[in-house]
Amino acid sequence: MRTSLRVGISGVVAAATTLACGTVAQATPPGPGVTAKLISQVTVGDTDYTLREITVPPGQATGWHYHDGLVVGYVKQGTLTHYHSDCAVDGVYPKGTVVREPGGPSDVHLGRNLGDTPLVLEVLYVLPHGSPFSEDVPNPGCPFQ
Repeated sequence: MRTSLRVGISGVVAAATTLACGTVAQATPPGPGVTAKLISQVTVGDTDYTLREITVPPGQATGWHYHDGLVVGYVKQGTLTHYHSDCAVDGVYPKGTVVREPGGPSDVHLGRNLGDTPLVLEVLYVLPHGSPFSEDVPNPGCPFQ
């Protein structure tokens, strides 16, 4: 029994280590100081509705990612420069504007704060129940992160 328990625990630890290390090594994590604060969350049927406040310091980025469902963001402060996986800017969103991300692996994107003040976004996630807020992906070949 103890041997089985040790083997099981070792397997879980190894899997968690592989997932943690593999994700960090291959994905592009958010830049230093990028934070997220939970404002509200509710589940209706099979859908999670979550409102978060995301802050991106000057010169930093969200990291390359996509979402498993619809995400709508309101720029509360600063300016969001939004890139699609072809490395082109697909939108510049100043304070008071809304950005809509349809979701899915075909919508890989990155948000950057190229300004000199913090970028603050109020973000509504409409995701399948239990989905992560975002799915990190490797840089698609762009000369920036």
